[in-house]
Amino acid sequence: MVLGAPVLALVAVVVLVTHGRPVLFRHTRPGLNGKLFEVVKFRTMRHPDPDRGLVSDADRLTRVGRWLRASSLDELPEFWNVLRGEMSVVGPRPHLVRYLSLYNPEQARRHDVRPGITGLAQVRGRNALDWEAKFTYDVEYVDRRSFLLDLRIVLATIWVVLSREGISAPGAATWHEFTGNPPTQATAGHDSAHRR
Repeated sequence: MVLGAPVLALVAVVVLVTHGRPVLFRHTRPGLNGKLFEVVKFRTMRHPDPDRGLVSDADRLTRVGRWLRASSLDELPEFWNVLRGEMSVVGPRPHLVRYLSLYNPEQARRHDVRPGITGLAQVRGRNALDWEAKFTYDVEYVDRRSFLLDLRIVLATIWVVLSREGISAPGAATWHEFTGNPPTQATAGHDSAHRR
């Protein structure tokens, strides 16, 4: 954070000029073992304003915000979360709290480690992946984690950021909401029989 202080200061000024206050976006996310913490990022969106048509993420995301996300500069303040022991440099990305109740037991294993600034899913497709693939890579990281794998992911992240691959999900400004897992065949069959 000391070495990156000039970059942090410059980005903070850009966000202040283009988006106003506050410069930082704070949001509660689940971390290790599902324990909640407040993640810190640079703001990339304007405040909601129905009168100006600024309601959806696509409407609120600015050109500067798109650039910050594409370059991953909006993630730099998360090193504060790393210093606090709430996040790691590498690990599954911290998702929304409301997703906790939607995970199946296998997907919930992503919380067996601290969330990270970058992770296996980020270098295997980023937001272009569907949710099933993201969770698969998250759990794969939990099972395979090691210093060597972390180093490989950090190096791969540099390439992904420079190439700007997978910045957003197809047809979305950022990503599509996770709404839960489709019912299994057994559950679907039971529901169908119950309706009959």
